[in-house]
Amino acid sequence: MNEAIRPGSAGTAEGRAHERRWMAMAVLLLASFMNMIDVTIVNVALPSMRADLGATESGIEWVVAGYILSFALGLLPFGRYGDIIGKKRMFMLGVGGFTLASAVCGMAANIEMLIAARIIQGVGGAVMTPQVLSIAQVMFPPKERAMAFSLFGLTAGLASVAGPVAGGSLIHADLFDLGWRPIFLINLPIGAFALWAGARIIPDIPGNPGLRNDWGGIALAGAAMLCLIFPLIEGRGFGWPSWIFVVMALALPLAAAFVWWEKRQNATGAAELVPLGLMANRNFVTASVGAMVFFSALPGFFFVLAVFLQSGYGLDPLSSGVTTIPFPVGVLIASLISGRSGGKFARSRIVLGAASLIGSMTLLRSAVGTLGDTLDQASLILPLALGGLGTGLAISPLFQTALAGVPPKDAGSGSGALQSIQQIGGAFGVAIISQIFFAVLGGSLASGADQHAAYRAALSTAVLYNIACYGVVSLLALFLEAPPQGRKEPGGPAERHA
Repeated sequence: MNEAIRPGSAGTAEGRAHERRWMAMAVLLLASFMNMIDVTIVNVALPSMRADLGATESGIEWVVAGYILSFALGLLPFGRYGDIIGKKRMFMLGVGGFTLASAVCGMAANIEMLIAARIIQGVGGAVMTPQVLSIAQVMFPPKERAMAFSLFGLTAGLASVAGPVAGGSLIHADLFDLGWRPIFLINLPIGAFALWAGARIIPDIPGNPGLRNDWGGIALAGAAMLCLIFPLIEGRGFGWPSWIFVVMALALPLAAAFVWWEKRQNATGAAELVPLGLMANRNFVTASVGAMVFFSALPGFFFVLAVFLQSGYGLDPLSSGVTTIPFPVGVLIASLISGRSGGKFARSRIVLGAASLIGSMTLLRSAVGTLGDTLDQASLILPLALGGLGTGLAISPLFQTALAGVPPKDAGSGSGALQSIQQIGGAFGVAIISQIFFAVLGGSLASGADQHAAYRAALSTAVLYNIACYGVVSLLALFLEAPPQGRKEPGGPAERHA
């Protein structure tokens, strides 16, 4: 029942495309959604976990931090392993590991067991995630990739805001008196189905055993990301001491050493973690930086919005999640439109999406400024819907443009690098936006402002960061070249993976 993309199956790139590619893409996106939603679904359950397990504040922080660290650090090396041993095999291993770790999370007897299982969950996510885009890149002919990538963008956008709704609903339902545990146990049937369907539908894309992993590059890249991400996650908890900034600064020379090492590996013909061609590819570098800036704004915004709605105006997790529904609706509409555009007008769509998000944040600040002691949820519908439209417009061309010129033999490395950069942006954004939010909130309360006014001031100030980020994304888009459309790819996907 397994089908492979192999030489000689047809005479054109389109003919060689896997005939059940859309079904296979649905399986890939289901597993990807399961992974991505786990980042946000946990946030609404943290108070319940802390009370149930008797955890300290530091312990409960590591439920989130352990996952983010292991996920971000694993994306690059496991993306490369997909190129070496086969993308489907790595995807299936990742889904299996993630599902088993979810079961352990749901049955955790203490906080230490939960943290350990979350770290393993992050590793499983890092094994599966780079394979999704790299399989799609090989599985679809050029004219269909825009729609495939728009669906990935839709999945990422929906996962970022569906987590609070799903988490709040599951906790509110208190299934079988299990409290917070179903937010992890729900992954078991999803993961089992993804494994069953993936084994039958996802094509076998042969790896390249001649490739080798670059252990020196892995060590340098891992150290650089650890020096950047760990302080961003833990800095506020430590009170931002000077050593936190010293550790963050070390990320720069380590990143420079990584680039030097990769150039050395290329010159000697040795294994490269990130092929030098990717770092010399203007579209890949520019779009990757754009994705980093873009995703530094999105998760952080929904984090402080949840605090604003729940702590500032007393909404429960379920009501807070329902309030954000206009955003994923906007993402859905825009992603479908964007997918039908193919690879056309990529720069214009990114600029238009960023402009829509700037307008969304501006309208949100205006709406928040008119609130009193009660929350008018209707006033947030238009800003959030416009933000969803902008997100749906921009994500697909960003990913498509970044990966369009990446040779399929390096698809795993390219996808892993792109998503590592995205995760770094997300961690950085959450740290910066939350720092702005809580600093303004504390200052307002200390100056005698009432609770509602303090929270309004904090949110209005924090979203200025988002406005700045989307402005940067629109400027970066001007330096992108349009991805090639509809051309026959030399040798086709099959030959390049033989």
